[in-house]
Amino acid sequence: MTLTLEGKASERGMRMAMVCRCGCAAAYRSARSREITIFTGANRIRSEMPPAADVRRCHRRRRGAPACAMIPIVTSGVGARTPSPATSAALPPELADLVGDVAELALVDLDRLVARMDAAVIELVPAFGADAGSVASLSASNRANIARPLTVWARRETGPVPIEVPLEALDGARTVARRGIDFSAIFQGYRRGQNIALEHYLDCAIRVVPSGPLQQELLRALSRRTYEWVDHVVAQVLAVAQHEREAVLGSALARRAETIRLILDGSPIVADRASEMLGYDLARRHTALVLWFPPTDEVHGALESAATVLARASGARPPLTLSAGPSVLWAWMGTDADPARDELRAVSDLIHPDIRVAVGPTRPGIAGFRSTHAAALAIQGLLSGRPGGAQPAFYDDLEVTALAAQDPERSAEFVRTTLGRLAADTPDAARLRETLRVFLDEAENAPRTAARLHTHRNTILKRVARATELLDRPPGARRLATELALELVHQIGPQLLTRT
Repeated sequence: MTLTLEGKASERGMRMAMVCRCGCAAAYRSARSREITIFTGANRIRSEMPPAADVRRCHRRRRGAPACAMIPIVTSGVGARTPSPATSAALPPELADLVGDVAELALVDLDRLVARMDAAVIELVPAFGADAGSVASLSASNRANIARPLTVWARRETGPVPIEVPLEALDGARTVARRGIDFSAIFQGYRRGQNIALEHYLDCAIRVVPSGPLQQELLRALSRRTYEWVDHVVAQVLAVAQHEREAVLGSALARRAETIRLILDGSPIVADRASEMLGYDLARRHTALVLWFPPTDEVHGALESAATVLARASGARPPLTLSAGPSVLWAWMGTDADPARDELRAVSDLIHPDIRVAVGPTRPGIAGFRSTHAAALAIQGLLSGRPGGAQPAFYDDLEVTALAAQDPERSAEFVRTTLGRLAADTPDAARLRETLRVFLDEAENAPRTAARLHTHRNTILKRVARATELLDRPPGARRLATELALELVHQIGPQLLTRT
């Protein structure tokens, strides 16, 4: 069996692997012996060097499914996971200056470029858009993989340029591994993102240098540097993803994660056996939590602590938890009755202020375990782009809003047509919208509205009158639509509004 690897494959102590792209099986060979260890799920089978065909067979093949492709990587020893820093080739001074010009121009449209990459990768690999946590992890990785090289190129260095893998990209790899996503998704996502980024770079280059030999040199330099960057990052990201998968294979964490995923996927499973494996009684009533914070924050261990605080407040045992990425935690609280909302809100001060919490409805049994989690994910998707603190957001309060917001484009159109001039993205319009929202929520009672907004009753009446003018109709004429539009803006934010 021959493996083609970067670095010195003959280096003593190096371990090499043919890694299944789906992460289900891996075969390791040490350079010091012909012994191979094949990992399949929780089983470790040690044997002498088998034929290459045996090593390349994914365990799914034995269940009748097509075999997966195998990927060679270095897993430990020299060159594994902590390789010597890679560099891009040196450039002549004139070309380095032009590459710097392109980098600065490309950074101007960074937000738009990242949004295009996110959408394209999710279209190709829907698993990356399965929930708000996955989307946030993908977007943070894409942003870092664009901003890091462009920032380095903008320095206009003529010597070899270091290629440093962003931490966000490595976190994204760990998310892929923890969620059981096929490792081929990493290849596909990076190549799709690379194509979009390179297209943007080349468009910028055409704006920087007119057509001619110099432009051709610039285009070649940009293409070469982009491919060098992506090739190196993908190699290291795959190694980290495989390392993360190895860390949980055969462990209690892996068994728990696999059991939870089987339940969430609706697979047939014996409740008593699953409860025993999880150490969590599936026969009780379940309330799902999704806890998350911005990927750029450093809140190590705070998600687990927050879940424990909320479980204690609800009278539940320690919650069942599953890490869904570096900045997302899934949790379930098992109780005999519905947790009291006031008690959950009362302990929010004990939770890190940057953590957001979505609370699903309380439901019984395995079906309820699934449905409450899906509901909590829907609330996370609704609130993930909004700043806020640790005050829990309850599905029962936001169910209608979450349903109405499933199609962002139609939601924005609905808000603009329903609110008219009141949908303007200005501070004055925002104040009027909030006043009218609370006024309608309080059954048009001005004194109660004034008390909630800490202002005078006459001020409330003036604002409502002005909001009515901008609506061009009394709020009661289309009360349901008006209340829904105001709630959508309140929960989702200015992206639904009319820009001025």
